[in-house]
Amino acid sequence: MVSFSLNGKQVSARSEDSTPLLWVIRDELKLTGTKFGCGIAQCGACTVHVNGKAVLSCVTPLASVKGARVTTIEGLSADGASHPLQKAWIAEEVPQCGYCQSGQIMKAAELLDANPKPSREDIVKHMDGNICRCGTYHRIARAIVRASKEA
Repeated sequence: MVSFSLNGKQVSARSEDSTPLLWVIRDELKLTGTKFGCGIAQCGACTVHVNGKAVLSCVTPLASVKGARVTTIEGLSADGASHPLQKAWIAEEVPQCGYCQSGQIMKAAELLDANPKPSREDIVKHMDGNICRCGTYHRIARAIVRASKEA
């Protein structure tokens, strides 16, 4: 059994130590905001934070989060919708299909935590690797800029 903090609450997972964190979060702990995209750390749809750093949960073994703080899209804000990025995503009408958006927001949150006023170049560089199959990259960048101004 592996114990860790998930969105501010202490949890214990019974899955095998090698089980990807993504499946523990979705299947065992029943939080489905984090999405499965590729399973090989190439798309970013499964991005969560571990101790404040964005990680790809599809390739993060459960054992590696023992005692850690894990935050999913559900834990980014107290009510699930009031984080500046979540508000900006809505204002900028970022989602098209929406599938990748929780991973996009979690990656963007890491950026704003480290750099509250990123340049467009900073945004593009940091978000590289998080794929949006609908191609909403310009809206994503606008939302990050908006959130940086409102935070």
